[in-house]
Amino acid sequence: MNLQTTGTGSASGKRVITKGLTGFVKLLLIVYAILTLYPLYWLFTSAFKSNQDFFNNPYGLPKEWMTENLFRAWELGNMGRAMINSTVVTITAVVLTILLSLLAAYVLSRFQFRFKKLVVVLFTTGLLIPIHSTLVPLFIMMKNIGLLDTYGALILPYTAFELPIAIFLAMAYMSSIPREIEEAAMIDGSGWWGIFGRMILPLCTPIVATISILAFLRFWNDFSFALVFINTQALKTLPLSLSLFSDGFGTDYSLTMGAMAIAVIPTIVAYLILQEQIMKGMVAGSIKG
Repeated sequence: MNLQTTGTGSASGKRVITKGLTGFVKLLLIVYAILTLYPLYWLFTSAFKSNQDFFNNPYGLPKEWMTENLFRAWELGNMGRAMINSTVVTITAVVLTILLSLLAAYVLSRFQFRFKKLVVVLFTTGLLIPIHSTLVPLFIMMKNIGLLDTYGALILPYTAFELPIAIFLAMAYMSSIPREIEEAAMIDGSGWWGIFGRMILPLCTPIVATISILAFLRFWNDFSFALVFINTQALKTLPLSLSLFSDGFGTDYSLTMGAMAIAVIPTIVAYLILQEQIMKGMVAGSIKG
């Protein structure tokens, strides 16, 4: 009887400890979520403040909601045209990145050939190259081939520098796909292109979403490449339009925050749409790869 009572008390104590630890972990996650979301709260509240209110009350709600900040920022920064330019460059570069990385990852994860390890090492080495150290040679190259002040001056470097990480993630994910699927398809008469297009590609939806959002954020927010390679006002991207509100003599913070609030909305929407697939892709690639 004593043993039974002791066992019941021990089990009850373990449950209490487990619940306490679970509650503590949830509390930590809630605190982390608040700290993560606070910059967005600060950005969107600051977007509706006047310059004086921004300095006098930097962390509180606006005393007067200045909705005209958004409209003035949109008009003065020519953000409509800049958003179109950013959309064209970003979407094109993302599509190229996905297409090339999936094809390369499929070959490297499924086939055996000479110098395969060397090719993998070369792509992995691409992760170690400081991107901004290539600005000068890329500028000279773009000038020699006549690509300066074109969409291609941004699309091609974006794709090239994103491929190493995209191939790395796609290889890890494709390694988790059973080879029996391909063997069954080959028995049914499908070729390699048919297997890739009709079977492998649909299974890669999670990793495609992961690569897409990572590439989208990098391309959409890039400033240095656009600053160096684009001089024509009609081709300026969104980050360049944001810089118009600040010069060597001062910064109009109300318009800057308004413009930044507009610029960040597409990235939030893209993540909310793809978040489930992104989590699946990251987990599958990290555990099974």
